[in-house]
Amino acid sequence: MKKVTGIGGIFFKCKDPEKMTEWYQKHLGLETNQYGAIFEWYEDNEKTKKAQTQWTPFPEDTKYFGSTEQDYMINYRVENLEKLVEDLKKEGVTIFDSIETFYYGKFVHILDAEGNKIQLWEAID
Repeated sequence: MKKVTGIGGIFFKCKDPEKMTEWYQKHLGLETNQYGAIFEWYEDNEKTKKAQTQWTPFPEDTKYFGSTEQDYMINYRVENLEKLVEDLKKEGVTIFDSIETFYYGKFVHILDAEGNKIQLWEAID
């Protein structure tokens, strides 16, 4: 079973997320919204299945990443999140929370071998 299909997002801590977002918008041309920026791309060679990667600066005191020492979190796109979580549990991987479903996809957080929080996302495109 294919597990990770791509990078769904890059999230990082900074002192002033609004200022950071404005800087990237002004100097590097990122088209930003309240969540950061979205990069669209295609999952297939025929360019029929559009996908996206999210870029988001977070406040440096965010608790969203888990450990206060963790300065970034990567969101991995996956297929069949429920089955993957079952397999990860069997493999002894720490599942941080329960699967949550939103109109744009399903999410869960796990911990890697060094305790870094990782987000897994099954997109609903």
